Amino acid sequence: MSGLLLHRIDEVQLNFSPDGLLILNICLGFIMFGVALELKLDYFKAVFTRPRALLTGVLSQFILLPFITFLLTLVIAPFPSMALGMILVAACPGGNISNFISLMAKGNVALSVGLTAIATLSAIVVTPLNFSLYGYLHPETQSILKAIHLNPVDMVQTVVLLLGLPMALGIWVANQYPGLTQRISRPIKILSILFFAGFVVIAFAQNFTFFLDYIELVFVLVLLHNATALFTGYLTSRVARLDEAQTRSITIETGIQNSGLALILIFNFFDGMGGMAIIAAWWGIWHILAGLSIASIWSRFPMYQKATS
Repeated sequence: MSGLLLHRIDEVQLNFSPDGLLILNICLGFIMFGVALELKLDYFKAVFTRPRALLTGVLSQFILLPFITFLLTLVIAPFPSMALGMILVAACPGGNISNFISLMAKGNVALSVGLTAIATLSAIVVTPLNFSLYGYLHPETQSILKAIHLNPVDMVQTVVLLLGLPMALGIWVANQYPGLTQRISRPIKILSILFFAGFVVIAFAQNFTFFLDYIELVFVLVLLHNATALFTGYLTSRVARLDEAQTRSITIETGIQNSGLALILIFNFFDGMGGMAIIAAWWGIWHILAGLSIASIWSRFPMYQKATS
């Protein structure tokens, strides 16, 4: 891969139409609505009755991961747009597939679902805050943010529309119409994930040559970044002396990020900037493969610790 080709990555933009962006926005909102339909009060009670696990999960995902990602980008010095993509992914909340992976790994599913909900709602403020903070602190990425005149308030409004409103609507429907919710929640969840996956596949197909040009570099960066995220969740949980099931769930919550939200923000605010988009897109594939692999290994091991927090 030539040095000239690599340097162009900060200038490349993915092929993505305005209509495609609208559909992607609708898909993510539909996914969040489906997630909210399955939220039960018991999940939140289970989280808040174990505050140590809750605080550990929040610390790992929203404080340590963005900070450690920032340090990682300084150490390995990827191209600026790629570094900015890594920072954005780390600033996003956990992806809803983390709940399924946590169940497969014999983790604490109530903790996983509760943390996903809390992280998603918190992301309305925390995602733009972390992204702006570390994006402007990074000497190589601040020029990109200044060039596009990024306004964190605009990003907050977008995240509210994409995450906050669909989740609020889903919670309201689940509480007002429990019978209807029970019938539609599973089909909606399956359809939304299939639509989103299909859309990502189409986006890959439209930009296949671009991905082939840079996949070697991106593969290594995402592998290292995702491994760092998983290790951050695991180590933080061990330091907090959580039980095995809680440790597994927090590890997965920290390593499974809502890369779909990252992609939408990249197309909304950065016109599909190549380095950012390819990092977020490959994250969306790799974190599922890594999560399922870890869950498959953990599912073979029994729990040795009883919950103490």
